Amino acid sequence: MSMRLGDLLVRQGVLTEHQRDQILDFQRTHARPFGELAETLFGVAAEAVEQAWATQYAMLADTVDPRDARVRPDALSLVSRRQAWQFKVLPMGLEDGEVRVCTTKEHLARALRFVGWRVCAPCHFVLAEAEHLGEALMSHYPITGFTADLVHARGLAGPTA
Repeated sequence: MSMRLGDLLVRQGVLTEHQRDQILDFQRTHARPFGELAETLFGVAAEAVEQAWATQYAMLADTVDPRDARVRPDALSLVSRRQAWQFKVLPMGLEDGEVRVCTTKEHLARALRFVGWRVCAPCHFVLAEAEHLGEALMSHYPITGFTADLVHARGLAGPTA
């Protein structure tokens, strides 16, 4: 079950319940997105809105084990090895005109931003455990020194010097 964006922002401590309700009242007469209004009316950081939206998306997304999933070569060609590891994404295939992309819940917000400018097609995200995604990246985008545990990292994955 999904939570509303405003409720997630309250849960994160970014908005008060009163502020959430004020935004909802304003939204009834002004057709503007909740996140935009939170930023404009109460100075909520865009990153906080984006993270709440990714959390909301994650509540609805399917979970897969990318180690067992069929991954099409044409999907893999959409991102480079470095990009796959950096943004923790595994394009898996094309279904109904959409690219199916696997990432983790922790990396979803960043993956959404990256895929939005890199992949010139609608995308559908599925989620995986970090270790499973890491193993799939090792299989489909091997880079010397890159291991599955690097998917737990937040930044650019790579071996340490």
